[in-house]
Amino acid sequence: MRKRGDFLILIAMSGMEIAEPQIFQINAFAEGPYLGNPAGVCLLPGERDTVFYQKTAGIMGFSETAFVYKERDAYRLRWFSPNGTEVDLCGHATLATARVLFGRGYNDTSSPIRFSTRSGVLTATMDGDSVNLDFPAEEIAGIDGDAYGIDAALGIKSLYTGKTKYDAFIVLDTEEKVKNLTPDFNRLKRLPGRGVIVTARSTQKEYDFVSRFFAPKLGIDEDPVTGSAHCALGVYWGYVMGKNPLVGYQASPEGGIVRVKVFGERVLLSGKTREIAVSDKIKRAIMSY
Repeated sequence: MRKRGDFLILIAMSGMEIAEPQIFQINAFAEGPYLGNPAGVCLLPGERDTVFYQKTAGIMGFSETAFVYKERDAYRLRWFSPNGTEVDLCGHATLATARVLFGRGYNDTSSPIRFSTRSGVLTATMDGDSVNLDFPAEEIAGIDGDAYGIDAALGIKSLYTGKTKYDAFIVLDTEEKVKNLTPDFNRLKRLPGRGVIVTARSTQKEYDFVSRFFAPKLGIDEDPVTGSAHCALGVYWGYVMGKNPLVGYQASPEGGIVRVKVFGERVLLSGKTREIAVSDKIKRAIMSY
């Protein structure tokens, strides 16, 4: 056992073994029916080849499908987009994966799950009916948005333009402008990085800020709820508003709520989930490969 900041990191307690491949659909950061971001979650007894991951992600068709199998004292976790791109970090599919592992008895609910990923070790814990994710905080550096044509691609005049490790980071002056955005996705595809985060302070009592996320380069024009974007959103709005924790609302057509708490170089992301039945036809198509 070791302590890092305010997080207690434990070796995950053993649960059931993953004896056979299984596929799930979980809506992450979903406070109610038809809300949140759907993710595919594929449990595996062991590693499979990349073509299997890519084909499965394409069949599922969600912004990300997660693939997980037990590896020593952690679970190996990888994320793939519908066009076959492996991504470095995905919050909603990690939340969904944790919910499956906890809910199906593969990891005891009293013990954190350790995920080994391309972004290092991530942990997940249960908190009532919510899942908490311990993710790295993302720094934001200011950039000249005009040099990249970001405002033109979004059809707006930004208040602030920056970048994170993965994405462009755009701040607007009103919540309504964020909600009414109609980006030029062909222009967005030509921008460097993974995608574009657009955000503004909220006027609603229920949450502190709103955001939207666009990643047409990955085959995702608009992502319903993007957990990894909140690793930067929490840092930015926590500093600007002098507040911690915060509640973010991702104002996509589906919509979703992400609760964020910053601990130095780490961020705690919290959200609820809903499971959606996967058709037998899809299960057969994936498991026959």
